[in-house]
This record gives sequence, C-alpha cells and structure tokens, in this order.
Amino acid sequence: MNTLKHVTFAASMALAPVDAGGAEPAGWQALADERAVIRIADAIDRAVDAQDWKLARSYFADRVTADFSSLSGQPAANIASDDLIGAWAANLKGSKTSLHLRTNHQVVLEANAATVHSNGYAWNRMEGNGDPLWEVWGTYEHHLTRSAAGWKVDGFTFRMTHERGNPWVKATPGQ
Repeated sequence: MNTLKHVTFAASMALAPVDAGGAEPAGWQALADERAVIRIADAIDRAVDAQDWKLARSYFADRVTADFSSLSGQPAANIASDDLIGAWAANLKGSKTSLHLRTNHQVVLEANAATVHSNGYAWNRMEGNGDPLWEVWGTYEHHLTRSAAGWKVDGFTFRMTHERGNPWVKATPGQ
C-alpha cells in the first residue's frame, strides 16, 4: 500500500499543471490545501447558481472584504458575510437565473492563508424587458484563512474586464 501511495503522489506531481507564476506546492498537505481552496471558490459559484444561500454562506468567514467596485461602482467594504449573501439572494431569485464559470486557477499558499486567482464568466437571465441575457467576464480573487472550521473566504474581489447584454437584467432583482 505504501508503494501505491508513493506512485500516486509521483503521478499527481508529474501530471499537475506547472504554475509559471510562482512556487509549486510541496508535499501532500500543500496539494490538499490547494485543492481545498480551489474547490471552495468553485463551490460558491455552484451554490449561488442553485440559489442555495445556506450552502453559499458556509464557505465564508463571519466578515468578508468584498470588492465589486468595477461592477457596481461602490467601493470595497468589510461587511458581514450574512449581508453579502443576503444581497445576492435578493438579486438572484425566482425569475432571475445565473450561471458562473471559472478557470485558470492560480493559488498562493502562505501558512494559514491562501489566495486564489481565477478567470471568470457569468450570465444572468431574466425575461421581461427585451433581451433576457446579461453577461460579464473578469478576474476573481478569493482570500481564504484556515480556522478550526476549515478554510473560509474572508476576501472576495471581482474585476470586470467586459460585459454585454441587457443592463436591465443586471440591475433588476428577480421576482
């Protein structure tokens, strides 16, 4: 069994994508941490698209520094995570649906902190006023801290690079 463990580890290191932007994770714990924080960033998207607000909230620390200034025009703020999730729930409900995708994750681990950078695409869809689709592209940055409860997001930034579609869909909460 020990041989299988070493072969599996060697294969995972050989097949892991090379991160040209920084140091490679070293050892099992670093690989597990890297996978855990990427999983959380992706799981937030799945929970939001499913409108599972309790699950979405579970990935966050009690407070989060949220920066959606490129999208909303509002400055970054340190807010209660319940308020962040509440705002998402008020916007994405009922007749308004969303799809979030992310790729090209790059992780920086520093002891009990991690930062996940990724590219993202999202759309919101809602009938009622012309074109039912609004799309946005950009980059995400999730900052996570390890606690007794596991990794939790305490910083969340989205930097919009492009948008298209009906701004009414973006600005109007679902019914």
